[in-house]
Amino acid sequence: MKLLLRWLITAVALGVAVAIVPGIRVESDRAWLTVAAMAIILGLVNAFVRPLLKLLSCPLILLTLGLFLLVINAVSLWLAAKAAALLGVPFYVDGFWPAFLGGLIISVVSFILSMFLIDDRDR
Repeated sequence: MKLLLRWLITAVALGVAVAIVPGIRVESDRAWLTVAAMAIILGLVNAFVRPLLKLLSCPLILLTLGLFLLVINAVSLWLAAKAAALLGVPFYVDGFWPAFLGGLIISVVSFILSMFLIDDRDR
């Protein structure tokens, strides 16, 4: 149940990013289905690629007092969009700055929704 809730939170956060950020777009009549598929792809990228990125950039993360994590969020979103395109999911990110802003929005929306929807006793 908790995994399904996290997936739903990610999908809503992606939907907010698509609605707000120019340069992040869904080219489909069934936008929510595309966003839901993209949430799965982003979750897989965050599970497998993001830890490697954090490990390789650990000195930069320390040097910037954690601000480099915003760049890692952008790279993760961009990689997920590239993987989605390879899988035929019509979700596109048009460059670094849309990915950066999208990653920031996804992080903030996910954090806020997690605060309200996920019970602390379950952690």
